[in-house]
Amino acid sequence: MAEIFDLLAAEVGRVATRMQVGRVTQAAGGLLHVTGLNTHARLGDQVTIRSGRSDIGGEVLRLTPQDTIILPDGGGDGMAIGDAVVLRGTTDIAPDASWIGRVIDAFGQPLDGRPLLAGASPRPVRSAPPPAATRRRLGARLATGVAVFDTLLPLVRGQRIGLFAGSRGVEADVIVIGLVGERGRELREFTERVLGPAGLARSVVVAATSDQSALQRRRCAWTAMAIAEYFRDLGLQVLLLLDSITRFAEAHREVALAAGEDAGLGGFPPSTSAMIMALAERAGPGPEGAGDITAVFSVLVAGSDMDGTVADILRGVLDGHVVMDRKIAERGRYPAIDLLRSVSRSLPEAASPDENARIAQARRLLGAYDRAELMIQAGLYAAGSDPMVDAAIKVWPALDGFLAETAPADGIAGSFRRLESILPPEKA
Repeated sequence: MAEIFDLLAAEVGRVATRMQVGRVTQAAGGLLHVTGLNTHARLGDQVTIRSGRSDIGGEVLRLTPQDTIILPDGGGDGMAIGDAVVLRGTTDIAPDASWIGRVIDAFGQPLDGRPLLAGASPRPVRSAPPPAATRRRLGARLATGVAVFDTLLPLVRGQRIGLFAGSRGVEADVIVIGLVGERGRELREFTERVLGPAGLARSVVVAATSDQSALQRRRCAWTAMAIAEYFRDLGLQVLLLLDSITRFAEAHREVALAAGEDAGLGGFPPSTSAMIMALAERAGPGPEGAGDITAVFSVLVAGSDMDGTVADILRGVLDGHVVMDRKIAERGRYPAIDLLRSVSRSLPEAASPDENARIAQARRLLGAYDRAELMIQAGLYAAGSDPMVDAAIKVWPALDGFLAETAPADGIAGSFRRLESILPPEKA
């Protein structure tokens, strides 16, 4: 009971007793020009526009000696010259342990129809990562419930990987899920069917659907990361699932172009690279005494273009990437992982020498089959031409099937035993 009163007291303490108010003088190109705030506002500050129909949020994008330029949160319907604009300043997020099991929006407001109290200590949604020199190394290997991730593409505590395309039982104390720009109808389906009651009971879901403004979609990723940092600082192991970085980058593109930034490669402004890297760097191992944020960032790649702007930026900052291939999915193998194009930079440290030898052997055999696949399917390959290809042909059906298997009950050790049973004995 005392804890609830502490949260209520913190909520009351955040109520502003004095606010700066400006007036709309011009509306053009989706932006509002406001007078009366330019000596008080800062870039990134939040505002409330009190129009004739309803209150509308917004963000300060540009400042001039005369005006404050604001991007409204959504369309500008109903706004008029002279409307009051209230400066709210930076809107931090105040996570709390009671948020576990809840679905919230990018501003920490509940989406599941139940009241939600903010925590006692607000924190910025855009913060710096822990100092590089204080961060621990990557931690122990995690059991995921999927054989390929327990063996060939290991995931360790504090690792950040990209899922390029379109792990289910990863060990974690808390799961934070950021749904950036998802279709509105899929939110309830995801929480009820994919997560289920057991999954939601240890998760915090942050959602900004595709019909919401670019400001909210971009902030959704920052809010999810800030919540993950809160639980990390409590000493917990956090799994952060962010779907997707591509839609985060697209939302930032909308905001940056409205702010006057020039478009660059792929239509993305130059600040996109720094924005993505700053977000990704906040995940990973924490400093001594804190927990870790193990992060999985999904990346949507058009036409399997791994050299697209967002994919290229993210690949350079993460600790590995997993590539999904539509052609593999079309032949019915799920997850449709293209192992030869995927990599986990936790290796070789995450596996023992014997396990690394098995991983290397499996990759060699899959590589040999891939190089000869067209000849094999066309009936042009003659048995005995290449001993490595001969061995690959023998094990390929079982090895390809292994990439879709769930892990056995004994987890990582069982997955490696299953892999060893598929691979041929290596010659001394």
